Amino acid sequence: MDARSDTTHVALAVDLDGTLIAADLFWESLFQLLRRQPWALFLLPFWLFVGKARLKSEIAQRVDLDVANLPYRRDVIELLKTERQAGSGRRVILATGSHQKFAEAVSRHLGLFDAILATSASCNMTSKRKRDALIGKYGDGGFDYFGNSRADIPVFDAARTSIVVAPDRAASKWQRDNDAELIEAPKPSLKTVIKMLRIHQWLKNTLIGVPVVLSHEYFNVSMLSALVLAFVSFCAAASAIYIINDFVDMPLDRKHPTKRNRPFAAGSLSIPFGLVSAAVLLLVCLFTALALTPMFAGVMVVYLVTTTAYSFFLKRMLLLDVLTLAGLYTLRILAGAAATGTTVSFWLLTFSIFFFLSLALVKRHVELTDTELEHGERIAGRGYRPEDLSIIAQGGVSAAFASTLVLALYIDSDAVRELYAYPWLVWPLAPIVLYLTLRVWVLAGRRELHDDPVVFLVRDWRSQLVIAAGAILLIIAGMQ
Repeated sequence: MDARSDTTHVALAVDLDGTLIAADLFWESLFQLLRRQPWALFLLPFWLFVGKARLKSEIAQRVDLDVANLPYRRDVIELLKTERQAGSGRRVILATGSHQKFAEAVSRHLGLFDAILATSASCNMTSKRKRDALIGKYGDGGFDYFGNSRADIPVFDAARTSIVVAPDRAASKWQRDNDAELIEAPKPSLKTVIKMLRIHQWLKNTLIGVPVVLSHEYFNVSMLSALVLAFVSFCAAASAIYIINDFVDMPLDRKHPTKRNRPFAAGSLSIPFGLVSAAVLLLVCLFTALALTPMFAGVMVVYLVTTTAYSFFLKRMLLLDVLTLAGLYTLRILAGAAATGTTVSFWLLTFSIFFFLSLALVKRHVELTDTELEHGERIAGRGYRPEDLSIIAQGGVSAAFASTLVLALYIDSDAVRELYAYPWLVWPLAPIVLYLTLRVWVLAGRRELHDDPVVFLVRDWRSQLVIAAGAILLIIAGMQ
């Protein structure tokens, strides 16, 4: 018998995590807690030792979730609205393992539920406890149930009719064995996983090859092999940190016009899947780093610590965020030198800091212009306000000229005359760098730049031509 045509005597219970929403509020609230209070990580084992109910309650006391932007399953909500509009008078219950505080917030937002069964400080409302609570209120078989996971199987067995929503493996097997009604959700595709990994951002890691290129060791097999390992290590580390960053930024991403489509914000991938993926990636990073020099492993540790700190709090600090980004780009160059045993000059590091500081400031400029803000209001999760636009632009353009000046002074140094057979061919690099940075700033000022500026430079065909011309000149200049 279909739950939607039932009498008033059979209640309708709906699970929250994974069923009503394509997310899990325990994991989301946990990462919001760690973002605000990182030291709470050391308290988690003590709370868990007392029990899962205590753990969830302690987190709920410290966190407020934005339930309005959660990834609700529209099919389920439409069924509940249809039930309401039918006027059958049956009670609709939100029965969830999430904490009472979050369940009440969701209930107030949707206005679809007559009662709530949720986790309290003394009871973790999942599996058999949820089953027993529903039976105690409505009797065995006195309710229909929407659920999605292994933990819901005891409730499925006790319900009169079960509707299985976007099931995990165990719930899917139960659904097939019992021929229960199924509400499917799109399965994660390879494209979704690639989006999670941010593979397009791996382009930034090609910076590790700069020391080898500038040392003219183009055909040194041992150095090239080391670069491959270093590239793999950095890509694995970067993707792992991007995953953690997405966990922390989910509430902000859901308010953004494009970032809301990221896999975790949209609920396309689960946080546990992301945690396992991040762990595997960090293991890949570790093993490849250990295969190289101890110096490279040390640089990787600094990179991981800095990027983690950036994800949790540095990104919200005025100017420190862009200085950190410029430093992380420069750290990639240092990593390439550490992996291959080449040296890097003061000139190169100084140029890198100014060049990437300019691009980091472009990114903040774009965020400010793309976001409608009132005077005095900050970008969500950042330290910048609309009135900062002019100083950001001035600082960014100044950094662009500073990087070009450093490059020009280097080109005129004795080091260039010693390294290059035709040093005059290196001179065009100065106007090339100035063209690249100023063009990015002009497009940002026109509001025609909506991408990460580093990724834009690699993808833009005009920039590609100019960069290729510069590379060819550099190679010819170094020929003996």
